[in-house]
Amino acid sequence: MARKGAGKEAKLSYSGNLLVENRNGLIVDAEVFEANGTAERDAALVMLEQIPGTNQVTAGGDKGFDTAGFVAECRHLHVTPHVAQNQGRSGGSAIDARTTRHEGYRISQIKRKRIEECFGWLKTIALLRKVRHRGIFKVDWIFTFACAAYNLVRMRNLTAAVPAV
Repeated sequence: MARKGAGKEAKLSYSGNLLVENRNGLIVDAEVFEANGTAERDAALVMLEQIPGTNQVTAGGDKGFDTAGFVAECRHLHVTPHVAQNQGRSGGSAIDARTTRHEGYRISQIKRKRIEECFGWLKTIALLRKVRHRGIFKVDWIFTFACAAYNLVRMRNLTAAVPAV
């Protein structure tokens, strides 16, 4: 989400972040943070921390999530980090064979791309590519509202795909 600065150049102001379940592609949680270099990872940890229950869960993510701090905090939260390995990073990837050797890791790497469908819909259909609201609370509200609308459309499409009995 961007806004125009004094020099008429667009600058990133807010970071909309999602937690999506892999089975049906529904948005489970949404957070808006002020954009900075760590907003995505910070928001992910906040959302992962709020998952109810004690069952072990996995969290997929792109190479931007492959940091020692994020991986360690996921493990502390009893979340298995299924993030893409960033071998080009100095020191190598924080994800090792403990994680990558499992079939579930490979599946998570395929399924994690499903989140892009959500962002695509939110940017085009929900018109959030260029948000017209200012202030973190207003942006968070409209982002959450748009996510709820996405879920309603997604649920309609999922039920339409189920054959009638």
